[in-house]
Amino acid sequence: MAVLIADDDKAIVKALTLLLDSEHMRSVACSTPAEVLDRVKEASFQLALIDLNYHEDTTSGKEGLELISEMRKLDSDLPIVVMTGWGTVNIAVEAMKRGAVDFIEKPWEKNDRLINTIRTQIQLRNASRQELKLKTENRLLKNQQANTSHLICESPLMKEVINLADRVAGSDMPVLITGENGTGKTLLAKYIHEQSARSENAFVAVNMGGISDSIFESEMFGHIKGAYTDAKSERVGRVELAEDGTLFMDEIANMPTQQQAKILRLLEEFRYERLGSSQTREASIRVISATNADLDKLITEQGFRQDLLYRLNGVALEIPPLRNRQEDILPLSQQFLQNANAHYDSAAKEFTSRAMRELQTYSWPGNVRELQHVIERAVLLCSRDAIDSIDLQLTSKIDEPGVAVQDEFYEMTLEEAEAWYIHQVIEKHAGNHTQAAKALGISRSALYRRIEKTRH
Repeated sequence: MAVLIADDDKAIVKALTLLLDSEHMRSVACSTPAEVLDRVKEASFQLALIDLNYHEDTTSGKEGLELISEMRKLDSDLPIVVMTGWGTVNIAVEAMKRGAVDFIEKPWEKNDRLINTIRTQIQLRNASRQELKLKTENRLLKNQQANTSHLICESPLMKEVINLADRVAGSDMPVLITGENGTGKTLLAKYIHEQSARSENAFVAVNMGGISDSIFESEMFGHIKGAYTDAKSERVGRVELAEDGTLFMDEIANMPTQQQAKILRLLEEFRYERLGSSQTREASIRVISATNADLDKLITEQGFRQDLLYRLNGVALEIPPLRNRQEDILPLSQQFLQNANAHYDSAAKEFTSRAMRELQTYSWPGNVRELQHVIERAVLLCSRDAIDSIDLQLTSKIDEPGVAVQDEFYEMTLEEAEAWYIHQVIEKHAGNHTQAAKALGISRSALYRRIEKTRH
């Protein structure tokens, strides 16, 4: 980013440009208030140095004061340092009221003081932005379920997926991860991020089907104070949080078409605007997306934009279901067992040989997520040192779609029965959450809340 200079005196502009250049600061010069506003709409700046007097009036500062107010509407946190050769206390006070952060009289006596003022205000702005981002990141982390597992790839199919992930991790190529529910798409996305050059920066995950239309722009792009009735403070969006890092867009097939258009523009131009602001910001992000749906089928049914798929599908990685990864079942089981023993602070339980056979022969319709849930429940409820097949409670589950549950259904808790039924409806509709929610008679957001509840 650059420092914006606004002054109708060419000599002042040249002097400032040379001074900033000697300090390795890039600058952009303007000579009128209208030009300043156009520049601020087009790009972000580190700081603005603006004169208070232009062609219409050379002493009152009226033009500059109005300019500050207009700039604040476009960028609420841009540091504005005002300059004038006709400085008075009243003008300085009014400039501060309108949003300026400092006041310098022309001609300035020492270049060092001017440079120190500029650097200090840039640092203060960066610190403020970082604090706001950290608060938002902490809020997101509290709402996200901790995942203590790591990628297991003993099976040839999974090794092939990991090998391809390693090859694309070093680039900024967009990645589309597909696979059934519970196969570990989020985990693979995190793995790619951790292997990339962006690994030191944020990994920001967002469930694209779980954001309502009314808050979509605010959630993704942020908003400025006063953008709408309840916007009492500015908000950092997910795109800005992921700056120089990775934006992981999960469940993209469940994104309404009007939202798809907004994401398409982001991926085409890597530019966006906060809600309530006309200022365009640049996005330095790597995009990874995931879905369990058949996107080609959705495109045919006009439920998904083909041009958006082209932008997302730089490299496609399909995670095989757990039933096709027999070599991974026991290593995953042992890992989940170790994690659960530590989490529940229980005596180190082990699997009996009979339990291990059942783990390997069960079809795992819920994939890795179901495996983790089954083992955590067994550790919590088993009072013995060894977990046997009966402790896994797999007989109360369904191995194949369409098989009757019969008496086992009535042995489930209400919460287990609800989770089972939701899973069956989603399976029936081939992972399409929109159709599943309609069949269940609830909204898509209500469906996601119920799914999230079963994960905790």
